[in-house]
Amino acid sequence: HKDDPGPGLHREKQKLIGSVKEKNLCGSADVRPLMSQRSLPGTPVTHKHLPIDLRTSMDGKYKEIAEELLARSLTDSDMRCAPYEFPEESPIEQLEEKRHRLERQISQDVKLEPEILLRAKQDFMKIDSAADLEYLKDSHVDEVDLHHMETLVEKNFQRVSISGEEKCGVPFTDLVDAAKCVVKALFIREKYMALSLQTFYKTTGRSLQELSQRPPDIDAYEDLHESPVDSDMSVHAPVSETHPYEGQDMKNLPPDAGYSCKMVDGVIHVYTAQNPMDKSTELDLPYPDLQEYIADMNVMMALIINGPVKSFCYRRLQYLSSKFQMHVLLNEMKELAAQKKVPHRDFYNIRKVDTHIHASSCMNQKHLLRFIKSSMKKYPDEIVRMQGGRGQTMMEVFENMNLTAYDLSVDTLDMHADRNTFHRFDKFNSKYNPIGESILREIFIKTDNHIHGKYFGHIVKEVMSDLEESKYQNAELRLSIYGRSMDEWDKLALWAVSHSVYSDNVRWLVQIPRLFDVYRTKQQLSNFQQMLENIFLPLFEVTINPSSHPQLHLLLQHVVGFDSVDDESKPEHHVFNLDSPSPARWCDDDNPPYSYYLYYMYVNMTVLNHLRSRRRGFNTFVLRPHCGEAGPIHHLVSGFMLSENISHGLLLRKAPVLQYLYYLAQVGIAMSPLSNNSLFLSYHRNPLPEYLSRGLMVSLSTDDPLQFHFTKVSGGGARRSCLRTRFSLFSSFQSKSHWLGPDYTKEGPISNDIRRTNVPDIRVGYRYETLCEELHLITQAIRTQELDRIEEEDGLSFTSSQPTR
Repeated sequence: HKDDPGPGLHREKQKLIGSVKEKNLCGSADVRPLMSQRSLPGTPVTHKHLPIDLRTSMDGKYKEIAEELLARSLTDSDMRCAPYEFPEESPIEQLEEKRHRLERQISQDVKLEPEILLRAKQDFMKIDSAADLEYLKDSHVDEVDLHHMETLVEKNFQRVSISGEEKCGVPFTDLVDAAKCVVKALFIREKYMALSLQTFYKTTGRSLQELSQRPPDIDAYEDLHESPVDSDMSVHAPVSETHPYEGQDMKNLPPDAGYSCKMVDGVIHVYTAQNPMDKSTELDLPYPDLQEYIADMNVMMALIINGPVKSFCYRRLQYLSSKFQMHVLLNEMKELAAQKKVPHRDFYNIRKVDTHIHASSCMNQKHLLRFIKSSMKKYPDEIVRMQGGRGQTMMEVFENMNLTAYDLSVDTLDMHADRNTFHRFDKFNSKYNPIGESILREIFIKTDNHIHGKYFGHIVKEVMSDLEESKYQNAELRLSIYGRSMDEWDKLALWAVSHSVYSDNVRWLVQIPRLFDVYRTKQQLSNFQQMLENIFLPLFEVTINPSSHPQLHLLLQHVVGFDSVDDESKPEHHVFNLDSPSPARWCDDDNPPYSYYLYYMYVNMTVLNHLRSRRRGFNTFVLRPHCGEAGPIHHLVSGFMLSENISHGLLLRKAPVLQYLYYLAQVGIAMSPLSNNSLFLSYHRNPLPEYLSRGLMVSLSTDDPLQFHFTKVSGGGARRSCLRTRFSLFSSFQSKSHWLGPDYTKEGPISNDIRRTNVPDIRVGYRYETLCEELHLITQAIRTQELDRIEEEDGLSFTSSQPTR
């Protein structure tokens, strides 16, 4: 460029960056007063949280761009986006003899002197002069400080670095514009995570704090649900000595807080007085109002289709893939040697958590078949259902089907998802019916039936027993609340407590199917707010007064969050904006859009979390929906803003901006390649290996073993398998300090305990350094642009102060 001031001035700017005093950037954690949910016209409130200059060329056009994009998604099942298809991995054949020889050589514990290490690095980098060697010694500490690597434990591995003025391959103006967009999106997510008491990734949060020069808020990113453990503590978490549901004295429950609650415009409000009509007694339980959410949603929608931002993010993702391949090429032998040094520990005896598995299909087909046969033999005369006012026994049910226990087989059950279910969610749902009979589904895998879910409780307890016997496997099972009636929570809690369905290896998530249109058509609900009341009012009532729902109070202590489930590929006939009907006025037979469901789940969960944590001292919940399995891209935008983790995330492969944002924010993604293979995406095209190589926080899950029970052959070797397992622990429930090590909340390799995780410190160090470099790239671009603006203002003021002649 003809206006380029040259490298000298760039170096001077780098020296001045440390002294630049930016304005405070209060992007997330400031507590907002409780606001009316009614939407008012006005400017996007997002900018109030961003005092630093993050304006781009799209400012003022967010609403128009977002509405055009959402409207386009209504007519096209797949949103138009650049066909960024990334090449698949090609394995490199290696000679086994040479490989084993290198492994033995690297495994030797040879302690080299620092001079020898520097000389080896000198030879590797083709450095010939003594001056370069001295420079290498002097610059080593500076590099560590620059990228915050002072906590690294494992430093002796080969690194790939890019030098030069423009490291990202795009013009500086495009870099600054893209960096502003990315940082703005990260601040939006940080705000919603802090407001709902969910976790935001610590390393990313620290970079945002440094950019805004806010005082560090360490507690905001710490896991406060556990007591610290010693580094030599057993890898096995303490087992409950007493059953949490047995021997409970319901008179010793926490006292009634004396509050009252009422739903207004889709959001529950809590009052200190028993009369909810007195608004002066309303508790200050903050949540983002509708206007704020729509404004932030419009910003996010405009960012993901910005051309320069898409090009920048696509290049960075390609760079991350290539860098990982180089890392594996240079350090694979060392990582393998580190794993071999750890006694006893391997992939089969490290802790694993299945973070995405549905309780109604948590058993495999052989297990269910065996259980049905044994139930027919043990309880042939038990009345299991009512028909026409008359009870039917187990034997009569099967006689009406002309079946005996001998006739049953895995083939006759016909519950395996085959190629006929591909892009046919209706056929997939029918696979939940044994032998194609909904009667058997009601008897064996439902919690609410004539026998109060007795058989389902027994088979779930058998699955729990298998997990306990394996010792290293854990699961977060999903139970359904439909929102059709107010007593669903009490029935579910009664099922869990009366049948003692509990295990230290299992925690619960509650899934909310998006089926309002079905219930409305059947006249079971009058409006969408009634569905929200049925879902959330019992939770507020039991939080205010546990004695009002004693069994539910016990169950909620083992519930970790909420999920939103259904077929994402179903067309949406409405765009969620400020003109959308409120839940009380949503009386149409059409289903609300995905973002509508997610917003009202999020705001009610946020108010509930503040009530439970700040006022009652109870456990809180997180939002972890099915997201990005199919349908339009804006599902992933809602998930990025509101959810701590998501399940599936397949459509990220078509959205480079969102994929890069999910990487920088380290949003957990529970992926199920075999489930996707039967429904939406063939196995060989699954993006899981690509996501993992780029650094996204990916874990492997089963989804529905009853339909997809096969060995998970995802490839990638022992280190990738152990790394996915480590991520599943981060996204899961209790006992993390026992499973990951006492320092798991810290940053870098010091957080890793290879004796527990079997993940080499080299791999953890590589991922931490790479993430820090990416965050440093975008924050440095904003700082440099801010410095340019300050210098221009200083130059103008100097010119204006000169006397005129």
